[in-house]
Amino acid sequence: MVSAIFERLGITPVNSGACGTEWIPNPAGPELASHNPSDGSLLAKVRMAAEEDYDEVTWNAARVFERWRMFPAPQRGLLVREIGEELRKAKDDLGALVTIETGKILAEGKGEVQEMIDIADFAVGLSRQLSGLTMPSERPGHRMFEQWHPLGMAGVITAFNFPVAVWSWNALIAAVCGDVVIWKPSQKTPLAAIAVQHICNRVMERHGWKGVFNLVIGEDETVAQRMLEDKRVPLVSATGSCRMGHYVAQWVHARLGRTILELGGNNGVLILDDANLDLALRAVVFGAVGTAGQRCTTIRRLFLHKNIAAEFTRRLIEAYRQVRIGDPLDPSTLMGPLINEDAVRNMIEGIELIEQQGGEILHGGKRLDRPGYFVEPTIVKADPAMSIVKEEIFAPILYLMEFENLEEAIGWHNNVPQGLSSAIFTNNLIAAETFLSARGSDCGIANVNIGTTGAEIGGAFGGEKETGGGRESGSDAWKAYMRRQTVTVNWSPELPLAQGISFEL
Repeated sequence: MVSAIFERLGITPVNSGACGTEWIPNPAGPELASHNPSDGSLLAKVRMAAEEDYDEVTWNAARVFERWRMFPAPQRGLLVREIGEELRKAKDDLGALVTIETGKILAEGKGEVQEMIDIADFAVGLSRQLSGLTMPSERPGHRMFEQWHPLGMAGVITAFNFPVAVWSWNALIAAVCGDVVIWKPSQKTPLAAIAVQHICNRVMERHGWKGVFNLVIGEDETVAQRMLEDKRVPLVSATGSCRMGHYVAQWVHARLGRTILELGGNNGVLILDDANLDLALRAVVFGAVGTAGQRCTTIRRLFLHKNIAAEFTRRLIEAYRQVRIGDPLDPSTLMGPLINEDAVRNMIEGIELIEQQGGEILHGGKRLDRPGYFVEPTIVKADPAMSIVKEEIFAPILYLMEFENLEEAIGWHNNVPQGLSSAIFTNNLIAAETFLSARGSDCGIANVNIGTTGAEIGGAFGGEKETGGGRESGSDAWKAYMRRQTVTVNWSPELPLAQGISFEL
């Protein structure tokens, strides 16, 4: 099936994990196998890059940057628009490829490609809005303003659960800002990355701009480590676990580089006793079960007001019983498999710890007896004091906790190391505004009457605390990919100094 998708996309498969201005024919890294998480079968093999291949790609990219940074931003935007048009044509096939390689259901696979298309559209408009401020000068005959210049090479390290969308958040925005991009995708999902790289190559080659978008598939110990240490890469945007983020920050910041870190999420939802429970139920089931719990924005903690806790729990369990688990390519499937055997093992070990700490399994908690990496979505009655509740298990495990008042629930909600996404369900204006206030949710994202997942590309995406810091996608996240320059022009014959300082020879 993968070969047929590549054929329809007009892609000739190459056994190479590195592409700059050209595919490297024989990269020096080991072989990488990509497997289908639905049945464990082999999809394809890729020859990975080694450190010397990374250096070749980045050397070429640095040379391309010297020209690309001087290419007018609106013209850069037109090339990104063409990439978006190619993605539109490839949406069904590329979405299916994402589904096959990650195990997320087909609607989510296509949705991820749509997110890339949306980002391309956003970036096109942005290419005409990379503007700075004009500030009044205190000195007569002076003009003061700021301008933004391309930063250089942007390193992008992506995770398996969103193998292409998160790349687009960074790469397409960085490209219109005048940067070139070095992409190190997850070793679990190399094929989707290769397909997207081919699409970019096709567009950029038509216009003589090969080497703006670059791909290096390799082991963390070689390729990723080289990127973290590489002073030619002023910005590294990395998505992954909190543990990984600590490591990335240590190396990049040690050389005074910049980072955008999108790390773990332990997202909580508060449901008050005046909430629309039908609305909340739909949001919670998708937010907790979607992508088999393998989203950074997955709902993992659910705080229920004691007046509605029993009723909502009953309805939630009934809804979980109706979740159709199976082949993610089947349109009727609501939940596909976990990504691999390690993910299953981590979930089962997590269930054991939950039970040891006093958690009560209300639904699920088992591996399904079938080929592939399928598990039951799990509901746990928990106590906020359980230490396991403060950790992120990257699987469909949902903790239920009861509260008596809003202040108590917000305190429990914020008492975790992570701070990505959050939500409250209520029809009470004061409760909603309290949750959104400075004494409310401490997350980078706070929602009212919608779940924690499905962020729109127009808003800046990112979190606080151990979730990392920095923002991607919309709003003014583009500034991370550029350097600010403050400029003062003296158009007078005098030379007054700021702060009224007098200095006469």
